[in-house]
Amino acid sequence: GAGGWSWAGAMAGRRRRPAGPGPPPPPGPGWRQQEDYESLPSSVALGTHMVAGAVAGIMEHTIMYPVDSVKTRMQSLQPHPRAQYRGVFQALRRMVSTEGLWRPLRGIDVTMLGAGPAHALYFACYESTKKSLSDLLQPGGNSHLANGIAGSAATLLHDAVMNPAEVVKQRLQMFNSPYTSVLGCVRTVHRTEGLGAFYRSYTTQLTMNVPFQALHFITYELVQEHLNPHRQYHPQSHIVAGAVAGAVAAAATTPLDVCKTLLNTQENTALSSLKIRGHLSGMANAFSTVYQLGGLPGFFKGVQARVIYQMPSTAIAWSVYEFFKYFLTKRALEKKT
Repeated sequence: GAGGWSWAGAMAGRRRRPAGPGPPPPPGPGWRQQEDYESLPSSVALGTHMVAGAVAGIMEHTIMYPVDSVKTRMQSLQPHPRAQYRGVFQALRRMVSTEGLWRPLRGIDVTMLGAGPAHALYFACYESTKKSLSDLLQPGGNSHLANGIAGSAATLLHDAVMNPAEVVKQRLQMFNSPYTSVLGCVRTVHRTEGLGAFYRSYTTQLTMNVPFQALHFITYELVQEHLNPHRQYHPQSHIVAGAVAGAVAAAATTPLDVCKTLLNTQENTALSSLKIRGHLSGMANAFSTVYQLGGLPGFFKGVQARVIYQMPSTAIAWSVYEFFKYFLTKRALEKKT
């Protein structure tokens, strides 16, 4: 989700083919089961990836949601005096004490609504594209090019579903937000800014997710080479490698995330201080606005919150996804035998 699901396709089908460099897993006691997994009907596998992906997506976004709320506020270019925070946990404490216990969770419902279908589609698209491309490019092997193209295609679908949800979510998260409910926000934005408002940051989101994904893949593979050279199913190594990769990719793509937040929230005080009339649109405009208001440091607003959010959410996504994939596949195998 939040600037960071794209990598997740990396693990879809990880046990069917050794991923990336490094030797394939040696035949051990479980190699017979490996072969059974290979011969699963693809329809079961696709459904399995969709269900596992949807559950992982919802878990990833909801468990860490309060930190995501803080990140949105910390990326504000001209924050209200009462919404200036020194750190993530101080911000959470202040939100709860001054705005009520449930304030950090406002907008969580629209995120859950978006995350399920977005991640299910992501996995379905990733799996089918990767399979057909791999068969073309490197029959029986693991093609990095196929993985990359499949991941990018899946990102287009995922972000198309998630982008409107992000717009509504970030507006509900802002300090002194005029919106109190998801439906109210959707109606007002639609009435006053038109349908295009829900996709104003779509290109920025894609521009962010493609480098995010590349960095995530590279870092993940490097860490896996050290922790799990035989590429076996090993929850701890997936969690550690995922968390490190999530942190690196999140920190590096923060400038794009700040621009995305500005396009989604159309922060009034910031825009009016620069005498910007109407609505801000486009990547170039967002970049120059951030630079005018915050200089170079402006591009790294909320970086601490983004990394604190991304590390555990990436680890959660990996472990939940792998668990459900394993559980559903095992059940399908038992039915077959």
